[in-house]
Amino acid sequence: MRRHMKAYREIEKADSNEARHVLMKLQGLYLFMGLAGGIFNPYINPILVAQGFSSKETGFIMAFGTLISIILQPIWGIMVDKFKKTRFVLVLSLLVPALLAYFYNIEVYIILILIYTLCTIFQVTQIPVADSYAVTAAKAANTSYGMIRLFGSLGTGLGGFAAGIYLSQFSIHMLWLPFLVFNVLSAILASTLPRQTSISSSSVTFSVGLARLLRNRTFLLFLIGCFLVNQTLTAFNSFFVISFQMAGGSVAMTGTALLLASITNVPSMLVAAFILRKWGHERTMLLAAGAYMLRWGIQWLWPTPEVMIGIQVLHGLSFGFFYIAAVEYVASVTGREMQATGQSLFNMVFAGLGGIVGNMLNGYLLDSGGPSLMYLACTISAALGAFILFFVSRQARTQQSLN
Repeated sequence: MRRHMKAYREIEKADSNEARHVLMKLQGLYLFMGLAGGIFNPYINPILVAQGFSSKETGFIMAFGTLISIILQPIWGIMVDKFKKTRFVLVLSLLVPALLAYFYNIEVYIILILIYTLCTIFQVTQIPVADSYAVTAAKAANTSYGMIRLFGSLGTGLGGFAAGIYLSQFSIHMLWLPFLVFNVLSAILASTLPRQTSISSSSVTFSVGLARLLRNRTFLLFLIGCFLVNQTLTAFNSFFVISFQMAGGSVAMTGTALLLASITNVPSMLVAAFILRKWGHERTMLLAAGAYMLRWGIQWLWPTPEVMIGIQVLHGLSFGFFYIAAVEYVASVTGREMQATGQSLFNMVFAGLGGIVGNMLNGYLLDSGGPSLMYLACTISAALGAFILFFVSRQARTQQSLN
């Protein structure tokens, strides 16, 4: 009996050590992914504008690329769910955009549409697959998803700040180089992860899982609310650098604003587990949606560089809380057997459809009425999203009272 207990403890200890190793690898992966994205992604629009294209034209490039990536996303779901190629898909999603980034310097509109579309097709699966690893690893290591995701926010903040320093010495057309380096480092780390997560071992196919989720009316309301809130984030992700410079901000100050925004995600990720336990997923999302309204509303009323820098302290309370709560809400609603499908559907709406509409709409509004008009529209959209999420929260409380 003693021998069996000793063997059991040794197995348990080995599993615990393995879980910690995977956790550390994922924290490093999110850090490098954040550095790559923080350095390059906020400057894609300025790179294109520097080549003579308008915000409307660059908005179309981004919207078209995102649309095609949404149409093709089920292929990634099939590769993960049916063929168990989780790690391979993640490595591919890191390397292909890194190798194509140099070609953003080509001043031909059709080619730029093609390059952005190809990059987005591969990048669109990056977060859902990495998140599926992170959710599994967090549970195995007895910690929260936020303790992994915060490394991504830290990397994004440092990357944005580093980009401001880098651009004071080099041309914006050289940003592809650090992006390539950090993505290659990310791919190396990703290649050392387990072949697949327990989530990718789903017994439910992507199409069957998708049909089940779309019949869930509360989940549909959740997706609509997420879309209305997150389409506003393109005002920051895609157009902040341009709108900030239109308001009189410098390149160096841009890096400071991006750093401040991402660094505020770190404390949000650290306290997210406590807030979620105390308030629940739905009420936390509602709080974050309110922070989005405040964030855009203040920039609508006072679109000055100083205000646009200072207001970034709300990034963690808005995006940080919202994203963590939404990912964990999807995990709780879909269960283990449909989690890969649920996270993919959420990402298709949250980042995909939200990105398409946000890039087209905010690019048009920025060209037509400047930062004030864009931020007014974002305030209204976030308010509508919060209104819908209020009903999701109320339904959840009603369900809890019945149980």
